[in-house]
Amino acid sequence: MTIQRKIIHCDCDCFYAAVEMRDNPELVNKPIAVGGVGRRGVLSTCNYQARKFGIRSAMPTAHALRLCPDLVVLPGRFDAYKQASSDIMAIFHEYSSLIEPLSMDEAFIDVSESDKHQGSATLIAKEIKAKVKRQVGIVVSAGVAPNKFLAKIASDWKKPDGLFVVRPEQVDAFVRQLPVEKIHGVGKVTAGRLHNDGLYTCSDLRDFGLKSLISRYGSMGEHLFRLSNGIDNRPVKISRHRKSLSVERTFSDDLPDLTSCISRLESVCLELSDRLKKHSDRNAAKGFIKLKFNDFSQTTMESSIRGIQVSEFAKLCEQAWKRKKMPVRLIGVGVRFRSDVAPTQLSLFS
Repeated sequence: MTIQRKIIHCDCDCFYAAVEMRDNPELVNKPIAVGGVGRRGVLSTCNYQARKFGIRSAMPTAHALRLCPDLVVLPGRFDAYKQASSDIMAIFHEYSSLIEPLSMDEAFIDVSESDKHQGSATLIAKEIKAKVKRQVGIVVSAGVAPNKFLAKIASDWKKPDGLFVVRPEQVDAFVRQLPVEKIHGVGKVTAGRLHNDGLYTCSDLRDFGLKSLISRYGSMGEHLFRLSNGIDNRPVKISRHRKSLSVERTFSDDLPDLTSCISRLESVCLELSDRLKKHSDRNAAKGFIKLKFNDFSQTTMESSIRGIQVSEFAKLCEQAWKRKKMPVRLIGVGVRFRSDVAPTQLSLFS
């Protein structure tokens, strides 16, 4: 007999901002954000008080301050966030060994075979929320459902501090009314195409039919049809391997030419090399560079690498810059990992 999966998706509410408010209670009732504080800064996250002013993550700090002059912008304290994340994940592991972290503040927990609370995933989720709040001082929203797709949607259903449950017998009715934008992989472009075809909800996708969806959207059509029927057989994976690692730097003044860009590469590559030391068990197959120009357009170049060599990234930088030959506001460098070979230690300038 197949065991009915019981999946909990936990997601901390405005995590970075929540840690800041926990550590400095004077910030609790103020609009705050975490991110770059300079003229070219970008926000990582903000609390719900700030969101009332239309502020959101990835918004330029300058624009956020125009929307809310009283906004408190704080630089990130990643050591504090990592510690809070570690404490939260430790609590998750008290309830299951099947934990799939998606980020520092988000994870799937498979409690299908748990005997806690007589196997009630809802009661387990309630206890997890209470324990994280009591022991770590962070508020978590949780979704409970028979699969990962629905659990993730459910955790966002009643934010902040939410708990929403989709029971097996409720799946069909719940999924039918979901907008297509809720389906994983459906962004603005795909949503626009679907809307042009008169497809706005999962019910519409079902009525359109599998054959028609595949004919119109290729392999994506099968994905759309499967999830629109609430079908998601993906297991909770214990380990998730990072596929890439990168470092980006936004400059307070535009870099006017290629020479200026290359002169800044060494320090960015040094930072990448330092971060790679924490991933010495991984082998980098490709290196890449991203340039964002002063008109906010961007381009990337990549090639095979044998080490973090500034000279190699300089070649990529030259190729990328020649595509537009404009002043540059951001440089990013990174590596893509591969897992089919034995690891080797990368060294700077090797």
